[in-house]
Amino acid sequence: MPASSSVTTSASPSAVYGKLMSGMEKEITSAAEAMPEDKYSFAPSQGEFKGVRTFGEQVKHLAESNYEFFDGWNVGAPVDDAAIEKLTSKAEILKALSDSYAYAHKATDTITTANAFESLGKDKGTRAGTAAFCIAHAMDHYGQMVVYLRLNGIIPPASRKSGM
Repeated sequence: MPASSSVTTSASPSAVYGKLMSGMEKEITSAAEAMPEDKYSFAPSQGEFKGVRTFGEQVKHLAESNYEFFDGWNVGAPVDDAAIEKLTSKAEILKALSDSYAYAHKATDTITTANAFESLGKDKGTRAGTAAFCIAHAMDHYGQMVVYLRLNGIIPPASRKSGM
């Protein structure tokens, strides 16, 4: 019996992080689109929720964070947080979120096997670590967005059954 040959292929770090970033972008964006504009000012107020971000502030925070995580990666100047903070309409906030993900993708596209674990400088970690933390951070806020949607009687898009 002939020996079986196995072909091992590996994905580049930029492809891996790009795919993870795209998945998170899809979940965050679909949740942000699902919330009606008049509910962007919603924040839970019962129990221990006093002082939490509104839904719109959650989305703006994610846009700001995408720029902050990848600032200094030579992929263009980030947008100033103050400019994002001034946004009020759902359309403006969604555009800022989309633009921030384009910026994040430019950054993750620069991750290679050679530079993935090189230090970015004092207390800045590595490219791989920063990209992973950016995605984990977004997952945390996505969970909060899901709660806000459900508190408003909206089933998050990722929880809806296909074809219905």
